[in-house]
Amino acid sequence: MSATILSPQQPAGFRELLSASARFWEPRRILYNLILLAVCVIWFAVSWPHFRPALHLPYLYPMAALALFANLCYSAAYLVDIPFLSSEFRSTWLSRRWMLWLAGTLFALFLENYWIADEIYPDFR
Repeated sequence: MSATILSPQQPAGFRELLSASARFWEPRRILYNLILLAVCVIWFAVSWPHFRPALHLPYLYPMAALALFANLCYSAAYLVDIPFLSSEFRSTWLSRRWMLWLAGTLFALFLENYWIADEIYPDFR
């Protein structure tokens, strides 16, 4: 399998577009997950006695489901990225798609903080 680098003007097939998109998004998925994990750890550390009851196996499943949902939402970037890579806006998009990553990460942080503060935090007394 050859690693193809997309130039700003090069037309490409779907497979090459998907490969180029994955080369951009997948390394950033690690940072995205680390950022979300850090916020969760901060919530636990700052309000430790309050969250102590949450550290039991039955609560692990909903947290794992939320982590999977966050990664599913992250994958939605491909729905935006691939059409832009195959459009006439490719050269502009290649230099600015980091903004989609930033906006998506900030939105995920907002949702995570809301979910913890409004849905999870009140459940543990």
